[in-house]
Amino acid sequence: MQKIFLLLSLLPLILLANDSDEHKEGKKIFDRVCASCHAELMDKKTALKTFKTLKAPPMNEVAMQLKTNIVIKDEDADVHRAVVIAFIKDYIKYPGLMKTMCHPGAVDRFGVMPSQKSVLSEEEINKIATWMYDRYEGVEF
Repeated sequence: MQKIFLLLSLLPLILLANDSDEHKEGKKIFDRVCASCHAELMDKKTALKTFKTLKAPPMNEVAMQLKTNIVIKDEDADVHRAVVIAFIKDYIKYPGLMKTMCHPGAVDRFGVMPSQKSVLSEEEINKIATWMYDRYEGVEF
């Protein structure tokens, strides 16, 4: 009985450690693949000032646009999170003008990103999509 209690008391720590490891992996993938075009974090003033030199919109702006524009009837935060992450995973593999949610000026400037399905494995796509949602939770552009 004591072993079960000990295991149950340690379970949250184990889950948090795994979650943290998953986010670290997502960040590593971002740094390796996405950061060559997307800045991880940039305020709106800096983005506007350096707009002509950017290769792609800052990732915090992309995340904010997705979280704002993907609206579901169910107000459950976990459902919204799952839907946004599913969209990110699909967009990484199959980007398209009809799917883009960036500001029209950003689309005119940057176009549509190239598909990453031949660059990233399914596992890497899952990790980067989850990292992207969670990394920018509460972060404004």
